[in-house]
Amino acid sequence: EVDFWIIPIIQGFVQIEELVVNYSESSDDDKSSPETPPQESTCVDDVHPTFLVALVSRRSRHRAGMRYKRRGVDKNGNVANYVETEQLIHVHNHTLSYIQTRGSVPVFWSQVGYRYNPRPRLDKSENETVACFRAHFEEQLKNYKKQVIINLVDQTGREKIIGDAYLKQVLLYNNANLTYVSFDFHEHW
Repeated sequence: EVDFWIIPIIQGFVQIEELVVNYSESSDDDKSSPETPPQESTCVDDVHPTFLVALVSRRSRHRAGMRYKRRGVDKNGNVANYVETEQLIHVHNHTLSYIQTRGSVPVFWSQVGYRYNPRPRLDKSENETVACFRAHFEEQLKNYKKQVIINLVDQTGREKIIGDAYLKQVLLYNNANLTYVSFDFHEHW
């Protein structure tokens, strides 16, 4: 009886755009040469020259919170600040989809304090984390079948403790449908 008063909402983002992809047969060198007269661009497909591109991001209602205040995994396997982003392209009566998820490292950890980038700490042991880590990735694999995990934490600095705990959990879980990649973007900055 109260459904009339409840407004469903989504915490996320949606944008849909039409794009036209033009190309010409000339190389990039020809295009930049001052001697080359400008040529008229041709469309990929004169009948359907547009691509419909959509970006949809959905933030989970479980463990949403402020950065540095909500971290890690909970007892049900929900990670903090989890977002699923789907990129859709519709062209020539075909729709292509690519889904990327992101969230906090699925171990029990936190950062205490209000200063910028407080030191992370582990809140539970490796053994206490196993079941929740497993619950998180069983849900992920149920939804997406296979996943490539990209660990972005600093592998040598203050975040190393979190990166090491994450890798240990991946090795303990030992699932062929997970591919683990550690990418320290601090090294490439």
